[in-house]
Amino acid sequence: MIQAQRKLLTFAEFTQCKPEDGRYELHDGVIIKMPQPLGGHEEVIGFLVTKLVVEYERLQLPYFIPKTALVKPPENESAYSADILLLNRQNLINEPLWQKQSTVVYGASVPLIVEVVSTNWRDDYFKKRGEYEAIGIQEYWLVDYAALGGREFIGKPKQATILIFSLDEGEYQVKKFQGDDLIQSPTFPELILTAQQIFQAGNITP
Repeated sequence: MIQAQRKLLTFAEFTQCKPEDGRYELHDGVIIKMPQPLGGHEEVIGFLVTKLVVEYERLQLPYFIPKTALVKPPENESAYSADILLLNRQNLINEPLWQKQSTVVYGASVPLIVEVVSTNWRDDYFKKRGEYEAIGIQEYWLVDYAALGGREFIGKPKQATILIFSLDEGEYQVKKFQGDDLIQSPTFPELILTAQQIFQAGNITP
């Protein structure tokens, strides 16, 4: 029996037919419905958004965090809805898709992006990591507060972990933070925040 192939969508088609009943991404032409996040997942996002907003306002940086904007790799038909997307207002004038589709394609528009890991953890650890690196996003946080990722990343036994990827000559270099480790953010070097404080926001003991 021959199975019918799924029709792959372009990004333009995705923006026109994307359902309105939830959060969706486009992965190589396939629409992916993102799972409803757990309460702890939402609490971690809320905690981090508050900390980041306070920091960029203190430094008077031209940043903001949109609600539903997308990040599109330029080389394929994908589009990602990050948990936290920090944008630089000053570069949006250069973004061809911003005004009509609230989508960015240039790394210069994204000082920092954060994914809080859920059950589809492989997307965050592998697919999105590679795509964000290719786009040129300077800093990518992977917040695995529930210790869902592979042991090669978060240890054995698994521990709640934050991985911070920072761009160096076009490639990500990674640092790992657990427990009382003080977060080291290239974008916000004066940020005083431990991994444990972030985990506590999700009511998870590392």
